[in-house]
Amino acid sequence: MSKRKSAHVTVRAKDKNAPAEKLIRKFIRKVKKAGIIEEVRERSYYTKPSVVKRLKRKRAKAQNKKTNKKAGK
Repeated sequence: MSKRKSAHVTVRAKDKNAPAEKLIRKFIRKVKKAGIIEEVRERSYYTKPSVVKRLKRKRAKAQNKKTNKKAGK
């Protein structure tokens, strides 16, 4: 089973005259950072456990390659 994270994201206006567009952008940023959209996409269809493990290994390998490339510079 995957770890479930809390999906509670709130945005508060610092001043009462804050434009709605700014609050919406702030909300979208928080949702992306929390990974809510990715989780919804992953849960929209069933993925076999073997495929999940394979993808996890592939992502870890790519991340290691990226960090090693940055460290080499």
